[in-house]
Amino acid sequence: MRDPYAVLGVKRDAGQEEIRAAWRIVAKTVHPDQNQDDPFATIRFTEVGRAYDLLRDPQKRSRYDQAHREAEIRREMELRRMEQMRRQQSARKAQPESVQGTTESAEDVVSRIFGIDSRQQQAASNAAPPLHPSANSERQGPSGAPASSLDNSDLPVPAARRTTAAVDILSALVRRIRGLRPVVDKAPDLVCDLVVTLEDLMKQSRVTLEANGETLRVPLATGTTDGTVIRLKDQGHRINDLKRGDAVLTVRVAPGPFRVDGFDLRMTLPVTIENAVLGCETTVTAPNGDDLPVVVPAWSSSDHVIHLDGQGLADEEGNRGNLVVELRLLLWDRPDDKMIDLMRSLREGLYL
Repeated sequence: MRDPYAVLGVKRDAGQEEIRAAWRIVAKTVHPDQNQDDPFATIRFTEVGRAYDLLRDPQKRSRYDQAHREAEIRREMELRRMEQMRRQQSARKAQPESVQGTTESAEDVVSRIFGIDSRQQQAASNAAPPLHPSANSERQGPSGAPASSLDNSDLPVPAARRTTAAVDILSALVRRIRGLRPVVDKAPDLVCDLVVTLEDLMKQSRVTLEANGETLRVPLATGTTDGTVIRLKDQGHRINDLKRGDAVLTVRVAPGPFRVDGFDLRMTLPVTIENAVLGCETTVTAPNGDDLPVVVPAWSSSDHVIHLDGQGLADEEGNRGNLVVELRLLLWDRPDDKMIDLMRSLREGLYL
């Protein structure tokens, strides 16, 4: 489903009166009766009704706004993480290799700060006796490492010591102070929406998604509905020297004659004024194509709902939701003089 605010053309801080007025205008504009030559008029009209149903309910609107904010935050964090990964990867590739064919990591530099590592111990064993700590601390080079002298000229200075990025050394130093271990780097997850049809959910089909330059095949298991999150291991972004991320897909049902509400399905049934007042018997088409009988009670107002059990989606245990039929009062295509006179007499208190 598209952004309901964009569908109705209102701002995110719009009040209920503004939302209701916008819904009436847009619904009248895209109504199928007004666009009989447009094959997609019914889909747009259903989308408008679905957007209004979401925004007019304070709880649904609050949950949607919260989910939208969280999605924006996650997207921003993923973009920042990917950019940081690319910078780190570029920095690693730009570092020249050691003349001896060995490199010294930031963790090795920090290890030398807190205690001499094995390589330095081996080099120091062949060198002159170490200087007194006080004397050593007084002879510091520009980078903070001990400067070479006549007493320790035989001690080799690794090339990586001069090329290790300062930010990596600082990060390793903070981890050592805090007692943390460096974690295994992993590429960011691929987070996106998976648009499916109601028929795909009913048949539990295997759908495909073109993302990240690859084709993902996603199975729709029992219990999948609008908003379900599916995680595919090792199907996310690829970055060299990093473990591949996952694909995190949020199922979104494409607009159609039926609206998905959990495992229930909702549809609109237009009724005329006389049928709403007197009641009637009619049929509706179920998602599987069957015609189901519906009894409209007498004196039914707009937004009255009729529940048809077991005609919705199946949950994880195989139990199906309901088909919820919402009544909408519908006027005739042309004005009716008798109905106009009757309504006028009721409003003005005149009785014929």
